[in-house]
Amino acid sequence: MKKVFDAVVIGAGHAGVEAAMALAKLGKRTLLTTLSAEAVAFMACNPNIGGTAKGHLVKEIDALGGVMGEVADEATIQVRMLNRAGGEAVHSLRAQVDKNLYHRLMKRRCESTENLSVLEAEVTEIIFDGKKVAGVVTANGDEIEARAAVIATGVYLDARIITGGYERKTGPAGFMRSTGLSENLVKYGLDIRRFKTGTPMRVLSRSIDYDEMELQPGESGLPTFGMLTDFTPENDFPCYLTYTNAETHKIILENLDRAPLYNGSISGIGPRYCPSIETKVVRFKDKERHQIFVEPEGKDTYEMYIQGLSTSLPFDVQERMLHTVKGLTHAEITRYGYAIEYDCLNPKCLNASLQIKGYEGLYSAGQINGSSGYEEAAAQGLVAGINAARYLDGKEPVILSRHSSYIGVLIDDLVTKGTEEPYRMMTSRAEYRLHLRQDNADLRLTELGYKIGLAGDKRYDRLLKKRAEIDELTGLFNRLRYRASDLTERGIDLAGSNKVSFTVTELIKMGTLIEDIRKLIPNADNYMTEAIISAVIDVKYAGYLEKEVKRVQEEQRLNDHRIPDDIDYDKVDGLRIEAREKLKDIRPMTLGQASRISGVNSADITVLLIYLKKKKAE
Repeated sequence: MKKVFDAVVIGAGHAGVEAAMALAKLGKRTLLTTLSAEAVAFMACNPNIGGTAKGHLVKEIDALGGVMGEVADEATIQVRMLNRAGGEAVHSLRAQVDKNLYHRLMKRRCESTENLSVLEAEVTEIIFDGKKVAGVVTANGDEIEARAAVIATGVYLDARIITGGYERKTGPAGFMRSTGLSENLVKYGLDIRRFKTGTPMRVLSRSIDYDEMELQPGESGLPTFGMLTDFTPENDFPCYLTYTNAETHKIILENLDRAPLYNGSISGIGPRYCPSIETKVVRFKDKERHQIFVEPEGKDTYEMYIQGLSTSLPFDVQERMLHTVKGLTHAEITRYGYAIEYDCLNPKCLNASLQIKGYEGLYSAGQINGSSGYEEAAAQGLVAGINAARYLDGKEPVILSRHSSYIGVLIDDLVTKGTEEPYRMMTSRAEYRLHLRQDNADLRLTELGYKIGLAGDKRYDRLLKKRAEIDELTGLFNRLRYRASDLTERGIDLAGSNKVSFTVTELIKMGTLIEDIRKLIPNADNYMTEAIISAVIDVKYAGYLEKEVKRVQEEQRLNDHRIPDDIDYDKVDGLRIEAREKLKDIRPMTLGQASRISGVNSADITVLLIYLKKKKAE
């Protein structure tokens, strides 16, 4: 009997589970296929969620009604706030998580979600009715009928594992790879390219000399990823810091002829911002040492993840270089590092809704789009799932702008600029990062999530409460005034000011710490902590935020001008040849997106704007 669904999600990694649960929660009968039930939301590399810019993505996923943040909170074993030296805009929450528990919790959520079915199967072909998705075919020949499909295959497409001269045609961690689907996508004219990533060795905890390393404990009193998380995540498992040295580097350099990255064994392009240790040693020859973080993989295992030693060097070289590192001289390797090559799409074949251009109902998300990282994948999966559901309902897609979210920056970068290497989210990529903070992700996105149908009443009510408290606190800060002598007694630094008294607003602008401001608020415990934080930051950066708002309004004016899907750029007189070619290739959805294409200048945008206004008037 033929299986019939509204949508099929191909791949149950971090992108796939978000896409599938979004579709199901929006009322679509959804099938989530996976090569192995044990690989659902599997953390093939580092056992952590969040970090620089990635923490912002997780908070935004949660604000929209996604699941990564809540599951991460449940699986957390240590939490820290990164980028403390920078301003609040770049503070990034990072959680060390139990990778096996994370997988089990996410798998259970999928299995318990209404409208969602999970099937262990390999999809090898997508069926079309003309240019519309009609279903998929599995490796055993079964046809599954569906009007929408989300490709979220991660690093499994024609994957190849390489360590030294040893090679396996398999997915990460020994899971089977996907074969056939790449060929099918090429048949439909999609641009497939080859990328590469890697992972370090894992070692046995009892073989490590922790006394020779720097302790990296967790931090208390930090926020959670989930807005609705009502418990304090576990925070009892420390990490440790150590370093490579001259002997480590010598061993690596002496064996570069055996390194797949340098002897021609690997053709895939690797990530710039998460390089292998051999790449770091070659690229930064003057650097005497590189950081290595030793991190627990979970509560039910003694394996430790060696962050910073990603490598595909031969097994014997891995042993030798590891044993030169302080604290790891007797370390027993349980799993060797490796590089993995895989097929992925040129993301320029996508529009901003993550629909593949030219094919109705076909979406892709995650590492198949050229990105790297669990968080980047989950963010794309959520957007692809939302828009696949809206396609099925005949609704306009949800397009997140660069000024609305890091998710918007991520997707816009991929589909507008493309990428020649695995793309990683960073705070420096966001022009409006003062506005795109962790603390206000809900203020920016939860109302949208509620309108879409993913964010529930409880989440929306909490948003309204937070907004009201921020408004109340902002007024209170202007009214509350304290004598300088009282403030000095409370230990608050007045930066040498001779003023007799200060409003709380003035103190905030002087840089008084949030914890000190909290002490000045009457009945502070009656307010949500997150409301106090957001209110203080908004006051602190009010002048800068006003400037950002003006820039946002200018960008929005361009985004309001939609470009018809069927526009013929050859008929737009006055466009330069380069601009015409770039516009025909990328086919932007708005003037705003067109303005960010390399090779399209302001004069081209003016020409295009005049053309669109003329066509609208006809």
